[in-house]
Amino acid sequence: MNDARSRRPDQRSSGSNIQYLKLKLLVLLIVCALPLFGAASMWLDGISRVALTAYAVVSVLAVLLYWADKHKARTGAWRIPENVLHAVELAGGWPGALIAQQVFRHKTRKVSFQILFWLIVVLHQVFWIDQLFIGSTLSAMF
Repeated sequence: MNDARSRRPDQRSSGSNIQYLKLKLLVLLIVCALPLFGAASMWLDGISRVALTAYAVVSVLAVLLYWADKHKARTGAWRIPENVLHAVELAGGWPGALIAQQVFRHKTRKVSFQILFWLIVVLHQVFWIDQLFIGSTLSAMF
């Protein structure tokens, strides 16, 4: 039988292999809004292009690493260590990692990985809240 009932639940969306695509895009938009606004503001104010460039470049790197790790997982090859994936996320690649997790269906069910991933996302949110609204008080502490 080759109808919608015989497919896995994540294959039922029309033409997409991502379950709950609209909800996930909304979450992506929400969590990227503050860092994108902050990084773009720094660039437009002439302070620095580093943050905006880093988010873009390191996100592309994250997507490539997740793709490579998923491929290695399927073929039984030596895997990319999770601490490398988390280091790339921490360096600003978490938006790309979030997209890659959904597109490649990779690292989405491992709870310990997801907890650390979302802590990294929260850390970036706190950084930008501090930079934009509090006056860099957290940065001054370090």
